[in-house]
Amino acid sequence: MLTNQLQQAARMLGAQARRNYGVTAVVMSKATDPIQQLFVNKLREYKSKSADGKLVDPTPEIERELKQELEKLAKQYGGTGGDMTAFPTFKFEDPKMGPINTSSS
Repeated sequence: MLTNQLQQAARMLGAQARRNYGVTAVVMSKATDPIQQLFVNKLREYKSKSADGKLVDPTPEIERELKQELEKLAKQYGGTGGDMTAFPTFKFEDPKMGPINTSSS
């Protein structure tokens, strides 16, 4: 009887803790530390700059190196001038099957 009450109390406390964590997570999402806030701001800035999927603030040297590496990959793996950064597309066709011989000879 006592263990049943303890188990019920433990379940209730666990549910209460989860509920409180869910509520406080929203309240604590605002950074109180100024360094932490700067870090969060930089992450948001980076996310907005990288939205188009390109390099963020590339220098001409980095762009040149990227172009050289993509050309090297195209030569090495037989790229035909297509987009070497895109995932390849595959087309599988079912093989032509002849009729199955069911007669026993």
